[in-house]
Formats: sequence, C-alpha cells, structure tokens
Amino acid sequence: MSGWSLIRLYTIAVYFFMFLPVGVVVLLSFNTSQFGSFPMEGLSLRWFIELWHNDAIVRAFRISLLLGALTAVISTVLGILAALALVRYRFPGKNTISTLLIAPILIPEVVLAVALLLFLRWLSLPRSFVLLLLGHVIFTLPFVLLVVQARLVAIKREYEEAALSLGAGPIQTFFTVTLPLLMPAVFAGMIFAFTISFDDITGTMFWKPGGVETVPTQIFAMLRNSISPEINALGTVMIVMTVAVPIAGMGVARWMAARRG
Repeated sequence: MSGWSLIRLYTIAVYFFMFLPVGVVVLLSFNTSQFGSFPMEGLSLRWFIELWHNDAIVRAFRISLLLGALTAVISTVLGILAALALVRYRFPGKNTISTLLIAPILIPEVVLAVALLLFLRWLSLPRSFVLLLLGHVIFTLPFVLLVVQARLVAIKREYEEAALSLGAGPIQTFFTVTLPLLMPAVFAGMIFAFTISFDDITGTMFWKPGGVETVPTQIFAMLRNSISPEINALGTVMIVMTVAVPIAGMGVARWMAARRG
C-alpha cells in the first residue's frame, strides 16, 4: 500500500471517528423508545413534537435567534466600517488597531470570557442581555472583519474614484459602488457571526444574566439532570441549523459573486 493510500485511509478513519457520535445523536433522536439503545425499536418524530411543546426550549430558541441576529447585524456593520478604515485610509496606530480588532480570535475564549466578566465586575455592572450581546459582538467581529477586508482589498480603488469624479459624494459612492461589490463578503460574514453566536456556550455561560438561557446553555442544563431523548432531538436541530445555514449562505454568496462578476 502506497503512502498516499495510507494517508487517505487515516483521513477517512479520523473523519469517521469525529462524526460517528454526531450520527448516533441524529439517529437516536428518531428512536421510538425513551432509552437510547440499539437496536432501535422504531422511527418516530415523537421527541421533536415534545421538543416543540417544551416552553423552556422554545424560549431558549427565541433568545438564541434574537441574540444571533443582533450579533450578526452589529458585527457586520462594525466590520464593514473597520475594514473600510483599515484598507482605504492611512492613520497613526493603524497596525495596532488592526491587531486589537483581530485579538479575540487569538485569545482563548475562556480567557476572553473571564476577562470581560472581571472587567464588568470592576465597573460594578450587573450581567444583562445587552452585555451578553456585547460579548458576542466582540468575539464575532474579527471573523466579519477578516472576510470583508479580504474582499475589499480585491476591489479596485478606480471604481470608487470614477464615481467620485462623476459627481457622486463619498456616501453615495459607498452605497452605489462599494457596498454592492462587497455584498458577497458582507453576507458571508453575517452568516459567520450568526452561526458562531448561535453555537457559543463558553462565553455565554460567563456573560448571561440569571433566567436567560440560549439553546447551548439549555442543553448543558438538561445534561446535568439526565440524558433524555429530547436532548438528542434538540442536538439534531442544532446540527441541522449550524450546517444548513452556512451552506445556504455560502451558496447565496457565490451566486451574488457570480452575478456581480
């Protein structure tokens, strides 16, 4: 057996080891029996129906969707403005500001979560939904910035200069020329921010106020009591959302890029 064949075999084994537990969770979420065991007694949507009627889980979904949507919008707006400043302008401390904006990616999330929590304690500010949103924005902003910045570098400055020379103002040039060309990256960055926020548990555990639960923290709270079939169903819904949303977003971004091209 050649070396490349061994590498392929090893890669397949690694992926199989990584995704087998995910497949088991998805399969058990359709199990008729209350006990997650094999062989399965039958297939049923019973646990998804019970999930829909669980008020705590539905409330956690609403909070996660609201938090993810707000995080995506705020991070995208700030990411666009920061990318424009870093790519199109020169000013003192530019490299330092760029490093600070990217730093949350380099710092472990646990360290970032504890640091922000201690900073809030130092300011004597109680934990709230607004501060939870702030934490998610800080963590997702670098991803949006990198995606938008990479696209903005590829956009020739001549397009904007042509619009300015024809009498358009800077704001009109941005909305009629720059932003349409940036839209694939903007949309991709927004999807990134939403998905990361929706899945986040480490920072959310530190930042969330009492009585506020997102879907990941709700799963964690349910696991502390017992492993119920509803957790498998909820995990399946999370898997579908976190896989389907980025894939759909990537498809839309490519379609928009091809349309612009």
